[in-house]
Amino acid sequence: MEVYVSGPVIVILLALILVALIVLIVVLLRRRSGTGPSAPAPAPAAPRDPFAAEDQVAGDPRTLKAGDMVEYLGTRYFVRGSLRLKEGGYTWSEHLLDADTIEGTKVWISVEEDPDLEVVWWTEHDPGEVTPTERTIVVDGVEYRRDEHGTADYTSEGTTGVGVQGRVEYVDYEGPRGKYLSFEQYGGGRWEAGLGERVPTGSMTIYPGSGG
Repeated sequence: MEVYVSGPVIVILLALILVALIVLIVVLLRRRSGTGPSAPAPAPAAPRDPFAAEDQVAGDPRTLKAGDMVEYLGTRYFVRGSLRLKEGGYTWSEHLLDADTIEGTKVWISVEEDPDLEVVWWTEHDPGEVTPTERTIVVDGVEYRRDEHGTADYTSEGTTGVGVQGRVEYVDYEGPRGKYLSFEQYGGGRWEAGLGERVPTGSMTIYPGSGG
């Protein structure tokens, strides 16, 4: 049995096939060029504090403890122990690093919020005959002005060189461009001194210890 298809029907079929091909080509081209339906715009970032702790360092210095590692200016140090200090309702921490790498000189990090987070890098300084009785003290050509004086209770964790708990008297001096001089006297002993520099933004990385 033979089926005859008239000329007009063939023309219509060819036209439909051509239209389908054109539609397919257009769809493929739009997908390739990315002109198809646009993806939803990302939600705007929430407002944030430009001086928040995460901008200061990689890791949260407020959680530092013995066993953690700190990288600063290309050198890594382990935290050997921590002092947790309290004066009235105000608290702060000091952390001893394993930096007998600098000719036996002790190196500390202090962490406090007053109200912004401040991290200071401290190196041991021999005060000689100097005691914190003057309003200004000059060390290595830098003048420091007396800023604070108080007595705090402390508890010790890990290795710090002081007792498990006790009281410490401190006298803090402030110099130019984020420099500090601090005197501490534990349990009425001799005055110990340290020179401090504020840790610049992004210059410190914290690696939590295995117990973190």
